Amino acid sequence: MFDALVLDRSDGELTVDVRSLTLDHVPDAGDDEVRLQVLYSSLNYKDALAVTGKGNIIRGDYPMVPGIDLVGRVLESASDAFVEGDRVIGTGWQLGEVDWGGYTQRAKVSARKLVSLPDGLTPKQSMIAGTAGFTAMLSVMALQEHAVTPERGEVVVTGASGGAGSMAVSLLGALGYEVVASTGSTEAHEYLRARGASRIVPRNEFEDGPERPMESGRWAGAIDAVGGQTLATLIAQLQRHGSVASFGNAGGHELRTTVFPFILRGVNLLGIDSNTCPNDRRRTAWERLATTLSDEDFEQMTARTIGLEEIPSVSREVLRGAIRGRVVVDVQS
Repeated sequence: MFDALVLDRSDGELTVDVRSLTLDHVPDAGDDEVRLQVLYSSLNYKDALAVTGKGNIIRGDYPMVPGIDLVGRVLESASDAFVEGDRVIGTGWQLGEVDWGGYTQRAKVSARKLVSLPDGLTPKQSMIAGTAGFTAMLSVMALQEHAVTPERGEVVVTGASGGAGSMAVSLLGALGYEVVASTGSTEAHEYLRARGASRIVPRNEFEDGPERPMESGRWAGAIDAVGGQTLATLIAQLQRHGSVASFGNAGGHELRTTVFPFILRGVNLLGIDSNTCPNDRRRTAWERLATTLSDEDFEQMTARTIGLEEIPSVSREVLRGAIRGRVVVDVQS
C-alpha cells in the first residue's frame, strides 16, 4: 500500500483526497514501463489549477493523480535505459494531465518520459527547479544559441515573479547577464533583486502593445512568459539580431505584430516547448541546471516543502499569488 493524492469526479463535482492505493490501481505505462518510488514532486501554477478544478488541465480519465513533475528511484524497469536504483526525473509528456503524475509515493512511467538525474543535482533540487526551471533553462539555452551574450546588453524577463520567470532571472543572473525583471507585483521586487535582477520595470510598460511596428532597440534579448501584447512589444523593442524566447500566454494567445522587426532588424522569435522537448536536449538542460545554480541558489528559491495532505490548501495560496518561490512536495512525508 502507498499514498497518493487523487482527483475524482462524481456528478460533475471534483473531489480531492489522499488515498491508500496498490500498484493494481495505477494505469500501466506500456512495454517500457518503469516502476518508481517517487521521492519529490513540486507544486506549479498548472498543478494548482488542476487540484482546485479552476482550469481545464486534466485531459485524461478520472480518477487521476495530478503533479506534472516527479523525481524518483527505479524499483523495476522493463527498459534497458534504466536499472534498479537509478534516480530519474519526469516532467512534461502530459504527466499529471493525461497520465498519472507525481503526487504519489509509487508510479508507473514510460521510460521514454524519463531522464537520469544528473550528477551534482539532488532529488530535492531537481524539484525545486521542476518544469519551471527546466523551461527557463531551455529559454536561456535558446538565447545563447542565437548569440545573445552578456556583452550584448540587457535581457528582459517578463512575468518575472512567476515560477519560470523567476527561475529565468536566477539563471541569467548566475551566468553574468544584466537582467531586467518585468512584473506587476511590487511585493516581488526584493525577491527578484536577490535572484539577480539589476533593475525592475512595471509590466504596464509592455502590456498595451507597441506604439509603432519598430521602436527603439532596448533589449539584446528577452524571455517572455506572458505572450499577447507584451510579446508584440518585446519584438518591436529588440535590438538588431536580438532574440526573444517565448513560452507563456498569460497575457493572451494572439500575437499582433509586423514583419518589419524580422526583416529589417533580423530579430528572432524562439518558441520554447518544455512538454515534448526531445530527450537529448532535455538531458542537456538538466545538466546545465546542475552546473549553473548553486546549493545556495536552490535554497533561496524554495518557499516551502509540503506533504501530500497540504497540496489542496497550498494550491489555493498559489492561485492567490500568496507564495513567492518554489513549493516542493515531499511525497514520502
